[in-house]
Amino acid sequence: MGNYNLKFNDFDLAATLDCGQCFSFSENPDGSWSGVALDRHLTIRQEGDLILYEGCSEEDFEQRFAHFFGMDDDYSGIKDLLSRDPTLKKAIQYSPGIRIMHQPLWETTLSFIVSQNNNIPRIKGILAKMRSKWGEHMDGYDLFPSADTLSVLSEEDLAELRCGYRVPYILDCAVKFSKGSVDRNIIMNGTLDEAREELRKIKGIGPKVADCTLLFGAYRLEAFPVDVWMKKCLSAMYPDGIPDFVRPYAGIAQQYLFHYSRTSGIFD
Repeated sequence: MGNYNLKFNDFDLAATLDCGQCFSFSENPDGSWSGVALDRHLTIRQEGDLILYEGCSEEDFEQRFAHFFGMDDDYSGIKDLLSRDPTLKKAIQYSPGIRIMHQPLWETTLSFIVSQNNNIPRIKGILAKMRSKWGEHMDGYDLFPSADTLSVLSEEDLAELRCGYRVPYILDCAVKFSKGSVDRNIIMNGTLDEAREELRKIKGIGPKVADCTLLFGAYRLEAFPVDVWMKKCLSAMYPDGIPDFVRPYAGIAQQYLFHYSRTSGIFD
C-alpha cells in the first residue's frame, strides 16, 4: 500500500466522498473507501494527514489521484474569504476538510441524471450495474461505460437497470455526448449561463442537475446546486440569497452548507 503525505491541513476524505458529489466510491467496514476512477480500482483511507492507498503507483497517485480528490488544492484563502460570513464560518468550522473533486464530465453528467429523485445507495447500485453490463472489464473490475457504448442501446436494453422515466434521458445523454451534440468547451469554459444551456440540451437535465454537473464534473466553482436540503438552508439562513462576495466560490460554499445542514442536526 502506498502513502501520500498531505501538504496542508484540513482534508477530510470521508466528508469529501460522502457529501453527495461522487457515486463511484463506497465505504468499507474498516473505514477505507473503494471504487473505480481514472481507469483504476482504488482502495483508499486516511490516517490523520496521511493518505494510504492501493491500486495504483506512487507516481500515478501523485500526478492524477491527488488532484482527482482535491488533495492538492489549497483552500486556505477561499475559506478565509467565505468565513467573512458568520453562517459559513460555522459550516466551515464544522467540516473544514471537504473538497470539490475533479471528476470526468461524461461520467458526472450521467450520474446526476440517474440521481434525480433517487437515494445514494440506489444511485450507486444503478451505476454499478451499468459498469458491470456495459463497461470495459479490466484486471477484474469494470470501468464506467463510454458514451459511444451506451448510445447504441435501446430502452429495452436498459430496462434491467429499473431506472423508470430516466431511461430515455440516459440514452439521450449518451447519444449527444457520443455525437458531440453538446459542446464540452462551452460547458467547461463558457459563461455559467451558456454552460447551463448547453447541458440543458440533454433531455431531463434541469437547473439542479445542470449545476451539479457544472460543479462536480466541470469544476465550475461558481455553480450553486439547490436541492431540498439547500432550499431549507437558504430559506432559514439566507432568505435574501448568499452574499455577493461568496459567488465566485459559491459551489464550495454550497458544499460546506449542504454538509452542515444535512449532518449537524440544526434542522432536527
